Amino acid sequence: MSPADFTRPGSLYGAVDLGARKQALDAQARRETTAHESGGTPVQVVYVDDANFATEVVESSMNSLVLLELTVTRAEQAKEYSLLLEKLTAENTGRWVLARVDVEASPQIAQALRVQNVPALYAIFQGQPVAVAPGIATEQQLREWLSQLMEALAQYLPPAAEGAPAEGQPEEPPADPDVLAAEQAIDAGDLDGAVAAYERLLARSPNNEDAKLGLAGLGLIRRTQDVDPAEVESRLADPADIDAQLLAADFEMLAGEVDKAFDRLIGVVRRTSGDDRDRARVHLLGLFDTLPGDDPSIVRARRNLANALF
Repeated sequence: MSPADFTRPGSLYGAVDLGARKQALDAQARRETTAHESGGTPVQVVYVDDANFATEVVESSMNSLVLLELTVTRAEQAKEYSLLLEKLTAENTGRWVLARVDVEASPQIAQALRVQNVPALYAIFQGQPVAVAPGIATEQQLREWLSQLMEALAQYLPPAAEGAPAEGQPEEPPADPDVLAAEQAIDAGDLDGAVAAYERLLARSPNNEDAKLGLAGLGLIRRTQDVDPAEVESRLADPADIDAQLLAADFEMLAGEVDKAFDRLIGVVRRTSGDDRDRARVHLLGLFDTLPGDDPSIVRARRNLANALF
């Protein structure tokens, strides 16, 4: 991720940049095919790069089995293999974590594992590769390999249920099932499924902050998913193009440039009137919803907005 990643506490997207946004949209298309083949079961894929490998693969493998897929996402043969792995993961929910690495974007991981050809599939347990799938295996070969792998590790894998909290530590309340469903849908690139889960939560609990933050963040991505940032930038030369200003602010939010996005819209409010001014104001308030209400940038922007309006 770039230094401008969106990393504010409480945001739906802990590290959202334009590359991650595209990745989520690409995953959505794959998910639709996989969900159909697996009876609609959501598939959770963890996307791994050089920056988060230690956390998402090494640390995660200390408590569970991680299947590490090394691939080139633009290659058609690799896409078919990825769909097969997602299908098998959906059929075996909870038995392992499927982690995916694009070796073109993160070559150091492939080099560390001495990967010769991709796609490749490694089983990682307790920080070490314990098995490698044979080449580009067929579905039947993968099923047999996975069956043997699970049998070999059965005595080492922890039980599915969470352990009791340590003595003297308070037990954490269980996560809301709709929050979990939304998070799983986001991981799988299923934006529609995530929206539906958060809307269910809001119907039960109208003031739930997780749902409000989630829906606002998803709205931000949906507004920009079919828009070319370069086209938007070229349109900014026309100060009367309010739509371009709103979209530019959305892209800045996705890139983590929160103050820049807020200042842009406050500037539009200052120099416009009537419907244009109201559109910019309402859009800014919508961007506020993507962050917790006490975020310092929101506090500053609300003060500046008041000055611009009055």
